Amino acid sequence: MKATKENKVKSVVTIITAAFILSNAAIISRAAGLLIADGGFGGQLEIKEQQVNVVINNGIAVTRVMQVFHNTEKRQVEALYTFPVPKSASIANFSMWINGKEVIGEVLEKKRAREIYESYKKTRRDPGLLEQVDYKTFEMRIFPINANADQKVEIVYYQELDYDHDSATYVYPLATTTRKGIDSRTKGKFSFNLEIKSVVPIVKMESPSHGKDVVIAKHSDSYCQASLETTEGDLNKDIVVYYNTSRPHTGLDLIVSKDSKEDGFFYTTLTVGEDLAKFDTGMDYIFVLDISGSMADFGKLEVSRNSISSFIDALGEKDRFEILTFNVQPETLFKKLEKVTPESKLSAVSFLESKSARGGTVLNPAINTAYSYRDSDRPLNVIILSDGLTEQRERQTLLQLISQRPSLVRVFCIGVGNDVNKPLLEQLAQDSGGLAAFISKGDDFERQAKAFRRKLVRPSVTDIQIDFGGIGAYDVEPRVLPNLYHGSPLRVYGRYKKSGKAEISIKGNILGKPFRKSFNVDLPEKDSDNPEIERMWAWHRIDNLQKLADRTGSRDNVIDEIVQLGETYSIVSEYTSFLVLENDAEFRRWKIERRNMNRIKRDRAAWKKNREKLDEIRNKALVNIGPEAAKPKTVAKRQAIPKQVSVPSQRRSQNNSPGVNRRPRSRGNSFNIGGSGPVGIISILIIGLMKFKTKKN
Repeated sequence: MKATKENKVKSVVTIITAAFILSNAAIISRAAGLLIADGGFGGQLEIKEQQVNVVINNGIAVTRVMQVFHNTEKRQVEALYTFPVPKSASIANFSMWINGKEVIGEVLEKKRAREIYESYKKTRRDPGLLEQVDYKTFEMRIFPINANADQKVEIVYYQELDYDHDSATYVYPLATTTRKGIDSRTKGKFSFNLEIKSVVPIVKMESPSHGKDVVIAKHSDSYCQASLETTEGDLNKDIVVYYNTSRPHTGLDLIVSKDSKEDGFFYTTLTVGEDLAKFDTGMDYIFVLDISGSMADFGKLEVSRNSISSFIDALGEKDRFEILTFNVQPETLFKKLEKVTPESKLSAVSFLESKSARGGTVLNPAINTAYSYRDSDRPLNVIILSDGLTEQRERQTLLQLISQRPSLVRVFCIGVGNDVNKPLLEQLAQDSGGLAAFISKGDDFERQAKAFRRKLVRPSVTDIQIDFGGIGAYDVEPRVLPNLYHGSPLRVYGRYKKSGKAEISIKGNILGKPFRKSFNVDLPEKDSDNPEIERMWAWHRIDNLQKLADRTGSRDNVIDEIVQLGETYSIVSEYTSFLVLENDAEFRRWKIERRNMNRIKRDRAAWKKNREKLDEIRNKALVNIGPEAAKPKTVAKRQAIPKQVSVPSQRRSQNNSPGVNRRPRSRGNSFNIGGSGPVGIISILIIGLMKFKTKKN
């Protein structure tokens, strides 16, 4: 009884209270998550180790961040933990190690989670709390961390990659901070490993942010790897990895996740290529640049200047442009739409360089001024470069302003840096039929500008409708489909009742002309390889419920559904929280189902299966590494091997794994000696012994 009581006294409660922007906004911190001494106790904590592992498969990246922090003090301290999450990302799990054991949390309704937390806090039973500080900042307090002790944490999140035509970009956010004086330097090892599996052959892979410091390995046309490792480094620069495929990924792709006993989940991406021909005439561009005080942080104004300069360089001779800067009031450069010439480009650079970041952020007058440049004969593209840190009360006014825009006006938002109101900028762009993009300081501005303009010089497909045939599709997200742009995928999630073959039909309009496409698909009865799309579906449903409610000014009618989705699919939101208890007995005590623990077990099984496939591809690539002279000899000697030497059936089954390019089977009793496992080594030894016996005889 005494031991049991002591164990209960050691129980650690971790509450994660997040807002609807948690999966969308970059939480302000450096080193992708910091544990700092706070709470009036003071003290110093070091980042002892940080490991980042990313696997990109089917267009969805799974990022796992493990960090170990060390208390340098000779006394207990309270720690404050903050971490950033990139746009369109959903937290899949948060773990802490307590007494050397990983503890996985569960998602509960916010009020109930708070009550359980308070019950532990009153008895001083070592609580840990993460709560929303503002719409973009979240902090978790952990107490106590003992003198000279380590604290290990792990975060896992899913996100959709940003694709453009035949290329994709992954950004691991590092360049952010919550408060002044936070040390972002890691005292120990920092490692970053990214692996990409692609059906379309990968042609090129590079890191614009870190260049040759990132090692690129191409194991096959379908599998590439990027690796960065350092010690005692300053982690204040985003890691950006960019890769090209051999052709634009056009058409419709469909993946599913289905337990045979339940309705399935589907994730489909639609892209269009040359169906969208370029405009013959020029276009008009208004670059609306935020120069408020918040743009001074982390070089955001400098990034914006470089981005606009690169964008103007990418314009055509038939295009016209104007630059408008704003803080609390707008200021224009030319007072008219100016043709693209060497002189106008030089004037633009001088105008941008003369601006400094100061004052508040008021978007409303800036957008109205941009609308006044509308020419009835040409489409007008209003491109806003901002961190979106405007007054919260302006949100509904801005959304109404977007809905009242003149005809042939599209609003595009480019968020700069990680400290940015991504939900607001995305909603402004989507409501106007435009796009939102986000630029990291570590990226290639010229490439980003060209990629963005490629979308604008072609018409978009509007009024899109999708007929999913006889699969019994329901709860499709988004409910209202956005416009489809050249090279930019339209992503749709949903549930389905019926498995088997079906025809998916898509229709829309391109400049008043009909657009129609049909695709044949086959939905399996069971598929456990892509469990991540279930959480992504739930996250998108919650996000869209909140956006729809925000347009009306009240969320009262959607809160119950948001809570139900959060608890069922382990999605943190403004109305749900993560609760971590020390052991299963404590969860049973509060009658909390271990939904997330079971889901994490299933997710990890799928990760392991994918890991084995990637390892097999890499091992096959290693066959071609070694002395060139030895390779033909190895092939020549295979036919001379006696029949009693054969490959174990286990090795043969590995070479025939599904989803991997298979080699043609050899005839007779030849075998593969090039694997990384023990079979290759043993086989070589047998060959050597046989040669020795032959010579001896």
